[in-house]
Amino acid sequence: MTSRNPTTWDQYEGGSLARTGSNSSLGHRSVQFERESLLGRSLDSNQDNGPQLRRRRSSITHRLTALTDIGGVNSIRSFTRSWQRAAGFTEVIPQRPSFVFAPDQAPIGGLDGGDVSPYGETDLEVASEPDTVRQSLLRQRLEAESTPHEEGPEPGASRAPFRQPSVDFREREQKALENELAQAFRVGSHSSASGGSIFAVPPHLSSPSLVGSYGSAVSYGTIRSDTSRASMAQAAALWRQQQEAGGNVPDGEIEPILVKEVEQDGKIVLAVEGQSTLPQTVFNSTNVLIGIGLLSLPVGVKYAGWLCGMAFLSLSAAVTAWTAKLLAKCMDLDPSLITFSDLAFISFGRNARIATSILFTLELLAACVALLVIFADSLDLLLPGLLSVTGWKIVCALILMPLNFLPLRLLSFTSIIGIFSCFSIVLILLIDGFIKPTSPGSLLQPAKTYLFPANWLTLPLSFGLLMSPWGGHGVFPNIYRDMRHPYKYTRALTITFSLTYLLDAVTAVAGLLMFGDEVRDEITSNILMESSYPRTLTLLMCLCIGIIPLTKVPLNARPIVATVEVLLGLHQQTVAENSGLVGRTMSFRGAMKIIIRVSVILCFLAISIVFPAFDSIMAFMGSALCFTICITLPLAFYLKLFGHEISAREKITAGFIMVISFVLSVVGTVWAFLPKSLIGAESPAPS
Repeated sequence: MTSRNPTTWDQYEGGSLARTGSNSSLGHRSVQFERESLLGRSLDSNQDNGPQLRRRRSSITHRLTALTDIGGVNSIRSFTRSWQRAAGFTEVIPQRPSFVFAPDQAPIGGLDGGDVSPYGETDLEVASEPDTVRQSLLRQRLEAESTPHEEGPEPGASRAPFRQPSVDFREREQKALENELAQAFRVGSHSSASGGSIFAVPPHLSSPSLVGSYGSAVSYGTIRSDTSRASMAQAAALWRQQQEAGGNVPDGEIEPILVKEVEQDGKIVLAVEGQSTLPQTVFNSTNVLIGIGLLSLPVGVKYAGWLCGMAFLSLSAAVTAWTAKLLAKCMDLDPSLITFSDLAFISFGRNARIATSILFTLELLAACVALLVIFADSLDLLLPGLLSVTGWKIVCALILMPLNFLPLRLLSFTSIIGIFSCFSIVLILLIDGFIKPTSPGSLLQPAKTYLFPANWLTLPLSFGLLMSPWGGHGVFPNIYRDMRHPYKYTRALTITFSLTYLLDAVTAVAGLLMFGDEVRDEITSNILMESSYPRTLTLLMCLCIGIIPLTKVPLNARPIVATVEVLLGLHQQTVAENSGLVGRTMSFRGAMKIIIRVSVILCFLAISIVFPAFDSIMAFMGSALCFTICITLPLAFYLKLFGHEISAREKITAGFIMVISFVLSVVGTVWAFLPKSLIGAESPAPS
């Protein structure tokens, strides 16, 4: 039986890296070697110049690896990749990632003038053109040695095939760069796969992000369109020098996006190949929604009363779930749309994209500050007199500084620890409530509560507190585009919002019943102040509270760090507009990146000292940011893109909800900055 002719250099050398195993000399048994990656990828063969000995992988390692594959697309390995991708969804300034073809599909249309790739031909066709194939394999080897090694997002994923063997790849790079500098791609164009698609730029091109997110024109953080051609050529040369010097290593954390060619309206276009299944999508969405916002829900219901508070919490869940579905409908307009910023751009242009970037920055900033505040407040109650609240904030900042340098793939794992810590806090709250027989702090003997607000001046303050747990719409477009079966998105949202609402409602009801008027900004503060609870549970809760900031802050700070690097020209996909940074050494740029990461943490620390009230921070997040990002903007996108198709009744409904959302946002934001003594919302004194 004859084997297929080699189509890659590794197969030509003997297939040692392309196979999953080889026949040993002992009984022709299949043996797997340690040179192969655990994730099924080939290890870089260019790291050492000398010959390498292949060692057989131990049976224990092989069995452990096999365990991670149990479940197919819902295996442990697939879940790991899914939440690693989700960790990179949050962004402030849109960045254009790399794109690779999905491993299960060969391109059906040429990117460079429609030439047919030799990799998709049969054995007979390959045999009829030996010179072309030989030249392609040699050139592929040369490219592999001259470009930085990057892992693919999935086993077997390959980069865009080399389609014109007769043309030098550096000439094609230069042509592609010139085309980018001459004109920006237009989002939503389907004229051709090469000119109209945002995915037409192969991921191996060493060109900076001179256009916006996935092809739309921008001028902030990148080169302006009126920059001289000589400056752009110098920028391209500098970019290639950084690539060769390894300057892209710290930033190349986000895996390339898999794309596939599909036929749409008789034309071949490129669309994102989703990878996450329904359970993985539910997990990623729940991870986005569940956070420390639920700790302030009891005081939010206290400010609003049972009737107004629970009604508002239910309505906010229903409305945000509806707007999340509208975002998916807007995404279906164009397969090239991936992010929330893309929707803002096609709806209202470049200024809308800048506005969303500012909103995302404020949201991440407020979240990080709130995490520092709850860390310091909790440890001050657990260890009174050891340090002041400000001292604990400084300790937290010192711990976060080295964590801010961890790669994104590690931070994605720590975020999973954070979500389990939130579940543990709610569980400990319920256990403590049933253990204690008498009030305060008991579910068996509830505290005094009110059906309506005891002080109506505190009602506007509750708007933001009860809205803050639903702030996930900034990444829902990415989650939708990452789905293997997008038609299951509605079902995923139903499950996600139901689970989140159940957890939030349980926390709000249990916390208010246990402490009533004595409930504080964070329900965890009441638990830590009550000495009659089991000491073990109290210490465990404090451990969970300490883990959440240490796992969430570095992840939330990463988009802010990337934004500062882009604006200063330090990011790998941008070229500095500041002439003072052009030509600087890599050591200087590395030092600048260190300064930026440390300065971001110091900024969080300073703001947390100036604004020490946890409930005010969460009220600001919910009122100013969550109302805008989760309700107002999605409805604005929907009316702009589908206003000519929907009925007048639907227009009126969407417009009415937009107006209500805007009014509540403004009122809640104003109340968040008012002195608590003015509205009678002072925290109860410790007993």
